Amino acid sequence: MNRRTLVNALLVLAVIALFAVPLLLDGGASGYGGTDAAVTEDLEADGYTPWFESVFSPAGEVESGLFALQAALGGGVLGYVLGRLRGRRTATSASTPAADPR
Repeated sequence: MNRRTLVNALLVLAVIALFAVPLLLDGGASGYGGTDAAVTEDLEADGYTPWFESVFSPAGEVESGLFALQAALGGGVLGYVLGRLRGRRTATSASTPAADPR
């Protein structure tokens, strides 16, 4: 494993730790709530019962942080794929000989 790979792996672990540590330390004790929680309370007040329980339910701010992480990862994957496709097209057009103008 070279130095560049090690640095990249450590950066990825650091980003994951930035989201995982508050999630583990908070334990759902924060008082912040989002619109999802408000709608759920209103629906349950009207007599609606959910079909199943969530496996994991983080606190509101942690939940929005996880959503931001998901959006960032999706944007990264999209950017990587688009970059690879553009690079492939550039490499293909560079390898084909130019047409003779005569």
